[in-house]
Amino acid sequence: MAVLPAGCGSEAVPEGPQGNWVEAGPSAAPPSASAVPSAAPSSPAPAAFVTGNPKGRATVPAEAKAVDTSRPTRKIGNGTPASCTSKAVVAAVAAGGVITFDCGPHPLTITMAATAKVKNANGPRIVLDGGGKITLSGGGKRRILYMNTCDKAQGWTTSHCQDQDHPQLTVQNLTFADGNSTGETVEGGGGGAIFVRGGRLKVVNARFVRNRCDDTGPDLGGAAIRVLSQSKGLPVYIVNSTFGGGKGLGGRCSNGGALSSIGVSWVVLNSVLTHNSAIGSGANPARAGKPGGGSGGAIYTDGNLFTVRIAGSIVTDNHAEEGGGAVFFVSNDRTGTMTIESSTLQRNPSDGFETQGFPGIFFLGARNPTVKSSTLRR
Repeated sequence: MAVLPAGCGSEAVPEGPQGNWVEAGPSAAPPSASAVPSAAPSSPAPAAFVTGNPKGRATVPAEAKAVDTSRPTRKIGNGTPASCTSKAVVAAVAAGGVITFDCGPHPLTITMAATAKVKNANGPRIVLDGGGKITLSGGGKRRILYMNTCDKAQGWTTSHCQDQDHPQLTVQNLTFADGNSTGETVEGGGGGAIFVRGGRLKVVNARFVRNRCDDTGPDLGGAAIRVLSQSKGLPVYIVNSTFGGGKGLGGRCSNGGALSSIGVSWVVLNSVLTHNSAIGSGANPARAGKPGGGSGGAIYTDGNLFTVRIAGSIVTDNHAEEGGGAVFFVSNDRTGTMTIESSTLQRNPSDGFETQGFPGIFFLGARNPTVKSSTLRR
């Protein structure tokens, strides 16, 4: 059983409409000057940028599609690789708005010397678009991107930080590599590449490779992404994205080798989650003599009322030391539901336990998962 972190204040009536993504694109503010770079150049990135399941045919709703970034608020870089630095990324994310990269014609890896953190007053939207050429790397040493509406250091913008519609963070056309949140304790840790609490999160055409978080712990997770407290219980969208994708590329964490959450709904569309691992031991609550964890090779979800929908996606070759080699889903009050549509889930061993008839899945919810036009096999 999981317990959500306490809110930052009493509930209040929202200042404006909640639940809708703020429009971005041609109506956005005109571009500002590029963020100031530091002198150190970054290293070249792998050339190929392929994301998601090209055969996925799940319909993507309008609010889940990529944001139009043709008129960015700001650009990182001035056309050269040397101008695209960790310092520039950190400054741009803190300033907010629609952010693109101008780093030259070739793929580039920017190794982060510090975690980029969203300032909650600088929304309502933050869009980070790598144009298919940029890799943000944690260098195996740090988390890459952080947003938390309940973190005083990033600013409180409402009296109900645990349920507010902003900031709205979109990451698209980017690779997140070698993020590592091991040892991070804020909000229980997890989120090797991206940690989000509050507002909204959307991930489109993105790739996550070799990210990790703590090896043990009963409820922490999300080697790639950890999410808490989304506005009005609305879902995180994962669209045409890849987590792992090949041997040696997957994420590793105590729970949730790719995705992890408490009380958060997910819609995973036309995506690939492969070769991710939940490496903890002892499950949740931890057994005597064990540190806990090891569930949800690809996806770990816990809480009360939430939903998970996987459509047009491939979830294969993931592994859990305990339960749910592909997906661990526990709705503590048995109100949560799960749907799998036009997807393939196979070769996702659960070394400890899983739900009979649903290989690779451990499920406790309102009813058995709904499976449509999908393949589930060992």
